Amino acid sequence: MGATPARETTAGSPTVRPGRLRRRLTIAFVLVAGISAGGLAGGSYLLLHQARYDASLHAAAADARYRLVLAGQFLPLTEQRRTELLTSFEGSDRHVVLIAENTWPSDPAYAPHLTERLRSTVAAGQLGYQRSSGPTRLLVVGGRIPGSTAELYVITDENDLAAGLEQLRNALAAGWVLVVLLAATVGHTLARRTLEPVGRASRAARAITEGLLATRLPVAGRDEFSGWAASFNEMAEALEAKITALHHAQERERRFTADVAHELRTPVTALVGAASLLRDHLDQLPTDARRAGELLVIDVVRLRRLVEDLMEISRLDAGREAVHVTDVDAPDLVRRIVAARGWPDRVTVDGDALRLRTDPRRLERVLGNLIANAVQHGGGEVRVRTARAGDRVQIDVDDRGPGIPAEHLPRLFDRFHKVDPARSGGGSGLGLAIALENARLLGGRLTVHSTPGTGTRFRLDLPDIAPAGVPSAERTGPGRASAGLPPDVGGSELTGGTG
Repeated sequence: MGATPARETTAGSPTVRPGRLRRRLTIAFVLVAGISAGGLAGGSYLLLHQARYDASLHAAAADARYRLVLAGQFLPLTEQRRTELLTSFEGSDRHVVLIAENTWPSDPAYAPHLTERLRSTVAAGQLGYQRSSGPTRLLVVGGRIPGSTAELYVITDENDLAAGLEQLRNALAAGWVLVVLLAATVGHTLARRTLEPVGRASRAARAITEGLLATRLPVAGRDEFSGWAASFNEMAEALEAKITALHHAQERERRFTADVAHELRTPVTALVGAASLLRDHLDQLPTDARRAGELLVIDVVRLRRLVEDLMEISRLDAGREAVHVTDVDAPDLVRRIVAARGWPDRVTVDGDALRLRTDPRRLERVLGNLIANAVQHGGGEVRVRTARAGDRVQIDVDDRGPGIPAEHLPRLFDRFHKVDPARSGGGSGLGLAIALENARLLGGRLTVHSTPGTGTRFRLDLPDIAPAGVPSAERTGPGRASAGLPPDVGGSELTGGTG
């Protein structure tokens, strides 16, 4: 019915994948080392590549100038003189091509394709060069022989130079891969050793979360992690002392509640008996005294309910309540609750016919409190629906009352909490707290959704089979008969946190 959900606290923490930070640090270490080594190797290769080729060009240019000067001594270039010139160049590691009077090279076997740019540069009387990047790497440096139109080209084989540079590149690449692998190994080792204190702290924090309050971290050395471990231990000690103090205070509170309820049991029983006797003789009292007697009977009934609730709360807190699982027809149980409380004309029961294995007494306790709360404080039509959702059973209690303000929803199931503290109804403020504790014993969950002005929905979500409780001590506490209250004095319904 309601659209404003109650706040719910879900236990647990986000799943943490172990080693993620370690992987990140390792990857960062590898990236830094890889980029640094790759940049250094690549830059070194490019510089050396450029330097080696520049040196080869300078040597070839110097050799070409020398040969051009030498060729000038053989002018004019007759056929015989040209043969003598080429013969003088034999035995060198560079080949020479001579182009005289537009005659194609004198040595066609070593004549590469000369580009137009190179030919035009040489024709202008300047020294020019070209490189070929094919399977055979050749450097051609040419110029015009002084005092003639003949062109002389010196060809240098750079295959050995290219092969040497390629070997250097492969060696640098292999060295880079080795550096990356070494960086990965070193980075992983350093990250593992560096983050090991963090892992120990995480395990210690998880142990403290699970209740092992004596967990401490080893403190070794004087580094930042040691200071962190010492601070963690101080925090754990303070937390343990605080939790221990709170536990003792809670135990004292539980004992006080149980003792108060127990001590009130005898006088309340006597008061109930006296109230029963007084109620039977109310008609015989004077008019002025009759109203006082009626109020006294009502207050005694409220006191009895409060004592019963306190006794049950103390048993729940002490963990002395066991769950006895049997087959239960949920819709039939709801109808019996409604009929026993005298609400057939105010409560509508519908939904699927379903059975589940649970503790009928506790289920009746939860549903009785929820329905009583809806009838007394919700107002309007109250509807109870039963439905199955997979392997779960859901029971909704809806009302069309004024709704619950949003600021009260987080504390609705707190003990003694009332939406309207000035309300003088018979509720003690323990009904919803008792319903919540019994729902937890059944392995279920109790939630509330409410919209002011529209209505409220309480939902009880239960498993098909409730967890069987370990038998505990015999339940104690006043029941209806033990309290000495006749069946027709007061009702057994209890109102919850909104009452």
